[in-house]
Amino acid sequence: MKMFLKILLIIPVLYLIIIPVYLAISTNAKPCGGIEINIKDSSDYHFVTRRQLLSLVYGNTKRILGQPVKDVSVSKIESRINVLRELKVAEVYMTIDGTVHVYVDQRDPVMRVMPDNGGDYFVDEDGVVVRKRNLYTPRLHIVGGNVNISSAMLDGISVLDTSIKNSILKDIYHLVNYINDDNFWSAQIDQIYVDGNDEIDLIPRVGNQLVHLGTSENYEGKLRNLEAFYDKVLPEVGWNKYSLINLEFKDQIVCKKR
Repeated sequence: MKMFLKILLIIPVLYLIIIPVYLAISTNAKPCGGIEINIKDSSDYHFVTRRQLLSLVYGNTKRILGQPVKDVSVSKIESRINVLRELKVAEVYMTIDGTVHVYVDQRDPVMRVMPDNGGDYFVDEDGVVVRKRNLYTPRLHIVGGNVNISSAMLDGISVLDTSIKNSILKDIYHLVNYINDDNFWSAQIDQIYVDGNDEIDLIPRVGNQLVHLGTSENYEGKLRNLEAFYDKVLPEVGWNKYSLINLEFKDQIVCKKR
């Protein structure tokens, strides 16, 4: 009786050991039958394409389909795809039916940066800088002028990282997010320009004047004052009366007539 009970206990244990081994062996011998690519938010952003990802999946390999699953290295494929700075997440895995699955999540850009010294970049919601590589250009606030994109930023260090010192881009990042979160300012402000003194000019979509913000200090209060000025003064005097609206002085708005 005891022997019978031991056999009953051993059988499930052997089952739990043998079945996974059998499945692993049979799966490894199975040919790769397909490649599935899932690009999150592909309808909103077009930083990467299916063709581009397929090229990275294949790498220098002439073919993957039909190859034994054991000969397809998903880790190497994932490493090749992760080279793309435009991606926040890249995952590659193989399912039991022999299909290679590629899942990528593109970065969510908040602004476009075009420094006077050259280059064209996007900065995403995490403060990561990405070179503009293709013709696709999402509608974003453009930042230009005296903005420095350092080698550390190009290596993937966020502009918000504490290792990034004395960068006006960090202040601009917070300013742009404030503008993006406000329906009025998001619609009103078109471009942001940084001059040689690290002071900020705003170029509105409506009107033909330049808005000088000065430094980024207390930009929320400065913009509140400007909104009140837009609401109460400009409708009376006309939107094109002034060529310059200066907000750099505390609790003051100084205008220059056209």
